[in-house]
Amino acid sequence: MTDAEWAAIRPLLSVPAWLQGRGGQPEGYCHRQMLDAIRYLAAGGISWRAMPADFPDGGRRVYAFFRR
Repeated sequence: MTDAEWAAIRPLLSVPAWLQGRGGQPEGYCHRQMLDAIRYLAAGGISWRAMPADFPDGGRRVYAFFRR
């Protein structure tokens, strides 16, 4: 994802509760990396289970982020 694409998408994502002072834990991953993983999945037409291990938590966190 280019910097210009990220600049356009970032304001559309929800702000985590812990950043708004509502409690919770800081997320252990970068939203940009999660979106890159989802784009990789869609562009390649692969299944969630075929997600490369390079992405966070073997794809489980990416899937949770996608569902949210």
